[in-house]
Amino acid sequence: MTDSTKTATLTIDGQSFELPMYSGTTGPDVIDIRKLYAQAGVFTYDPGYTSTASCESTITFIDGEKGELLHRGYPIDQLAEKSHYLEVCYLLLYGELPTAAEVEDFENRVTRHTMVHEQMHNFFRGFRRDAHPMATLVGVVGAMSAFYADSADVNDEWQREVASIRMIAKLPTIAAMAYKYSIGQPFVYPRNELDYASNFLHMCFAVPAEDYNVDPILSRAMDRIFTLHADHEQNASTSTVRLASSSAANPFACIAAGIACLWGPAHGGANQACLEMLKEIGTKDRIPEYIARAKDKNDPFRLMGFGHRVYKNTDPRAKVLKQSADEVLELLGIENNPILEVAKELEQVALNDPYFVEKKLFPNVDFYSGIILEAMGFPTSMFTPIFAVSRTVGWISQWKEQFEDPQQKIGRPRQLYLGETERNYVDVEKRG
Repeated sequence: MTDSTKTATLTIDGQSFELPMYSGTTGPDVIDIRKLYAQAGVFTYDPGYTSTASCESTITFIDGEKGELLHRGYPIDQLAEKSHYLEVCYLLLYGELPTAAEVEDFENRVTRHTMVHEQMHNFFRGFRRDAHPMATLVGVVGAMSAFYADSADVNDEWQREVASIRMIAKLPTIAAMAYKYSIGQPFVYPRNELDYASNFLHMCFAVPAEDYNVDPILSRAMDRIFTLHADHEQNASTSTVRLASSSAANPFACIAAGIACLWGPAHGGANQACLEMLKEIGTKDRIPEYIARAKDKNDPFRLMGFGHRVYKNTDPRAKVLKQSADEVLELLGIENNPILEVAKELEQVALNDPYFVEKKLFPNVDFYSGIILEAMGFPTSMFTPIFAVSRTVGWISQWKEQFEDPQQKIGRPRQLYLGETERNYVDVEKRG
């Protein structure tokens, strides 16, 4: 934080209070209200914390008006085009892009931690076969502290490092196991000779009865999905991880809390909601009907996967993922999948219809990731677990940064209380 050179004046009942202001390297200035309650006896009111900076961070910056997403200063489209997921993981964790030797060492460390404790297999069998994979993921990740207690001490820097590598390495394995369990197939062990994305696809789609070779186009698309979802500043799930970790909870519990928050359809379930919408539309000939409904202010129907709460002009991740979506659909074809035919037709309508252009209802990253995952053969129930695998490194990077920030305290939001004031207890016999 830079030294305060500006102040803001707040006047309450004729009394003025000077509040320090600080500037980051980019983005809006912030007003420091940490001493406001002690000095003025008031709280601020900000439901959803949409105007509140809860921390200092050097990891990710978003400018929604410009359609800009930076990881440690690098634009996301450059990283997605020129880099790969584990290199971006290194960047988020350590602050700089790795050298050739550093990325090789990092990839080796992650690869050597992809297997899970064998007793964890029994843990899965405690769930019903029809359990949602996210329910399984929340439970199993939360239970990792019971299997890896040697890296659960948040005050030990080395244990924090080990826990970080373990979670990045094991989340794909756990997510794939959750999927396999849900469809009644045997677990598939990770393969050390495969890259991160290929290994995940292999664990999801291979079976013991035959060989399974991962197509490089699918592997590249999967890697891009991981990369484009790696971190997204102080969103709901990241804030959840930071709030949980502020109590010094073990790292596995904190990441499980983030996964639980991500499960919500307003957050990590957006691409699943998009595919469910496409299934509701059903066939291309029904698109005009739904386009008309989307334009009708009195109709509750909304196009999922179009526009974005943060990005006001374009989603910088969508352009890159559109390229992968086109490559995947060309490889796998869409002739026998009416859902993908609807998606491609709807994309063209949204890109060319003046109403959607004016309203800036552009296809976003959730639209294209949903198309890719559907084409690959993933059920919609797996979309959010894949998002969780991608976002794990972002959560961990934010979690590590928080422990290195001497200004951080245990989270304690305030409230605007609207309930009853103090009342006297009345014995039950006297209550009318």
